[in-house]
Amino acid sequence: MPRITPVLWFDGQAETAAAFYTSLFADSRVTNVSRYPDDLPDPTLAGQALVVEFELGGQPFQALNGGPGFTPNEAVSLSVPVGGQDELDRHWDALVADGGQEGRCGWVRDRWGFWWQIVPSVMQSTIGGDDPAGAARALAAMMGMTRLVVADLEKAYAGD
Repeated sequence: MPRITPVLWFDGQAETAAAFYTSLFADSRVTNVSRYPDDLPDPTLAGQALVVEFELGGQPFQALNGGPGFTPNEAVSLSVPVGGQDELDRHWDALVADGGQEGRCGWVRDRWGFWWQIVPSVMQSTIGGDDPAGAARALAAMMGMTRLVVADLEKAYAGD
């Protein structure tokens, strides 16, 4: 049965973005590039990527060079589970580089305007932990962060 495939809209940068995204995540690759035909009324599009199919961590995506008509916003984000601080920092730094933007609570916008949530595994045991008071402290700590700091979430949960 076919999977649901998210399609990301770009204004001419789909191929560059797909190459960048696939360089960040294990088990990722570009699987196909469909190009605009040469006989278009707009010769500037001839040969450029129209749709780039790629996988991130085995999840299929498509990048569509649809033009300037639409821009991404926070209404849709991509959630990236990570193990610890080193992995979180690596993804965060790469996504914010070259024109990205830090957001609140572990969100970061990449240079193309797409929002990513970099979620460390400790979120399950802190914000999702069994101690309601500890979870509330961890949530309050997270609300004051941009890049999440694993040690600070754990300290807040423990009441330190």
